[in-house]
Amino acid sequence: MIFNEEFETLPREALEALQLKRLQQVAQRVYHTVGFYKKAFDEAGVTPDDIQSLEDIRKLPFTTKQDLRDNYPFGLFSVPMSSIVRLHASSGTTGKATVVGYTKRDIDTWSRLMARSFVAAGLTKNDIIHNAYGYGLFTGGLGAHYGAEMLGASVVPISGGNTKRQLMILQDFGPTAICCTPSYALYLAEQGDELGIDMRSLKLRTGVLGAEPWSEKMRQEIEAKLNITALDIYGLSEVIGPGVAMECAEGKNGLHVFEDHFIVETIDPVTGNVVPNGQAGELVFTTLTKEAFPLIRYRTRDMSRLMKEPCRCGRTLTRMARISGRSDDMLIIRGVNVFPSQIEQVLLDIEGLEPHYELIVDRDGTLDTLEIRVEVSEAMFSDEVRTLQNVERRIAKDVKDYLGVTAAVKLVEPKSLQRFEGKAQRVVDKRSI
Repeated sequence: MIFNEEFETLPREALEALQLKRLQQVAQRVYHTVGFYKKAFDEAGVTPDDIQSLEDIRKLPFTTKQDLRDNYPFGLFSVPMSSIVRLHASSGTTGKATVVGYTKRDIDTWSRLMARSFVAAGLTKNDIIHNAYGYGLFTGGLGAHYGAEMLGASVVPISGGNTKRQLMILQDFGPTAICCTPSYALYLAEQGDELGIDMRSLKLRTGVLGAEPWSEKMRQEIEAKLNITALDIYGLSEVIGPGVAMECAEGKNGLHVFEDHFIVETIDPVTGNVVPNGQAGELVFTTLTKEAFPLIRYRTRDMSRLMKEPCRCGRTLTRMARISGRSDDMLIIRGVNVFPSQIEQVLLDIEGLEPHYELIVDRDGTLDTLEIRVEVSEAMFSDEVRTLQNVERRIAKDVKDYLGVTAAVKLVEPKSLQRFEGKAQRVVDKRSI
């Protein structure tokens, strides 16, 4: 099923012609309406008229999250506040919040992109969507909500938290789809089992899961525990919110980027140079249709790779691989670059471990240290000490063999690590404390 066949199945030549036209328009608009971009373009020695091909996007300067903070709150808006109908903002936990604005048309565009995403997941107007993304300044809840309504589905605006009530609603209302973070999907399954609920017997059949990196092993775990098809959705508040890219139920192999609305590039995070398709790099997005808050070459810090191969679903859109980590939460341990998701992959390959772990990074004198704390299953926890020690040694060996990092490993009892209803916080880096 495809929500907007006209644009989602455009031949590549036609799609790229549309992208170029829209890129030229947005470059003109930001140059003449946003002081920051006029200055950035001028400093880069480029004008909107220099954009004669899609490759010319590389002449344009990058936009970073720091630029958004420096222009807090409304300095990057390209329309007057009288045209802004909604504001969202990040939590600001690593500095000033980043604020994004939407016109009425932006909200409509966003809603349609989310409806596209739900259709890619195999949902229709006959579905009931349990929306456990947070409502409020966070874009997840309202983005999914408006998309569900645009699709004509029934939406349950449960938001985040209050897990026991969520479990009651899942049983009583019989939703057929759930929207939440992957870690919260596992937490719901775990809490339901603890309360004696047969989570596999719920009417749920699809999960639209995002807002944090997750592995294929975690997908398999979620699907087994909830008896659903778990699909990845990607977005970020600065670009529009969720609905920038979506995995389809047919392919289940990479997320379709909605390229009629966004140009996506992958760059080397150190040099800023564009890397070839198929090679891992940092995702960079340019918005093509946003009115209130257009962005030029926004560096997301999310690491992925792009795939141009056709998908059997019929969409002609470029696909991006699941996020493997972030270039700014990448751990550098004794000179080795490591993403938490890589360690997760090692852990989930070992039977008897739960998908709940914590990475403690510290420094002993001048040397970095890494401790991996991971929960074991109830069955393994009851095993003799020698068995647990053997598992710890295997984890340490696998991490060393696959990632080149020496780690101390500590197996902990089930349900002893902190649970998160939003994005999971996996890393405690004591080097910066």
